[in-house]
Amino acid sequence: MTKVRALAAAGPKGEFKPFEYELGPLGSDEIDIDVDYCGLCHSDLSMWTNEWGRTEYPFVGGHEVVGRVRALGANVAGLTVGQKVGLGWLAKSNLNSQQSLSGDHNLSPGNEATIIGRHGGFADIVRCQWVWAIPLPDDVDFKKAGPLFCGGITVFNPMVQFGVKPTDKVGVIGIGGLGHLALQFLNKWGCEVTAFTSSPDKEKEAREFGAHKTLNSRNPGDWKQAKGRFDFLLATVAVTLDWPRLMRTLAPRGRLHFVGAVAEPVPVQIPAIMGGQSQISASPVGSPAVTAQMLEFCSRHDIAPMTEQFKMSDINAAMEHLEAGKARYRIVLENDFD
Repeated sequence: MTKVRALAAAGPKGEFKPFEYELGPLGSDEIDIDVDYCGLCHSDLSMWTNEWGRTEYPFVGGHEVVGRVRALGANVAGLTVGQKVGLGWLAKSNLNSQQSLSGDHNLSPGNEATIIGRHGGFADIVRCQWVWAIPLPDDVDFKKAGPLFCGGITVFNPMVQFGVKPTDKVGVIGIGGLGHLALQFLNKWGCEVTAFTSSPDKEKEAREFGAHKTLNSRNPGDWKQAKGRFDFLLATVAVTLDWPRLMRTLAPRGRLHFVGAVAEPVPVQIPAIMGGQSQISASPVGSPAVTAQMLEFCSRHDIAPMTEQFKMSDINAAMEHLEAGKARYRIVLENDFD
């Protein structure tokens, strides 16, 4: 049996404290990963507070893991012990499903999340199905890479799925943990990129991340100039906005795409979107293949999240920092169990 040292919360918003558990026998299609770094994502916060009603306690979060392969199941292919890998939101798929056989593992029915029904990466070891352990290119910064496996792939995936073109005019709504990565990706993709923000203090930083233009959502003049402009709008926020107004900024055949989990219904008047064939869509994280493609793109263009680093033993302070909205823009925990 493999003993795991972890940090767990006993209940909603409970303090994270040392917790040990044992992993059962390693499955033939599973691997164990020695955790070096683990990103702290807003989804970890939602799970910690049981916002979604799906949390099992004791709760060991952490689904933006980077580390080294510790052990391999008998049928694992393409990985070696000691190899640098990353693990994101999903930890297991039905490899015989039509979706997985088509390369869409992320859409396979019955997928298992890394921190739902199992323990995640706030630990020294984490286990997953081998297909979800994605090899990390040598020139991607190991210390910063964790957030790419959730925040990064969440905004990169729709660029691939919906054929965003280098000639497209794209707007990014929300310049935070997701948005600051989207600006970098879209700029290097070749698009004309506009950052939507209500915070003037973020305009300079948005341009540094890759925005060619900014739209101040509190300025009526900016909205007037944006009417009918965008081929693709990427909504990275999880709050309710003036969606009909945003839809009016779409060009014919334009798409409003959600990667932020907006809880409130989005009002849509069908006649208003019919004339321009406007589209609305959403997507989860990407497949293993698209995740690997994203990492190669990051390597080629030197793309990395802006991170703040905490020791894993300081997880309670890190979680408080995230909950207060002070993270700029992603938090990474460094394993210090030893």
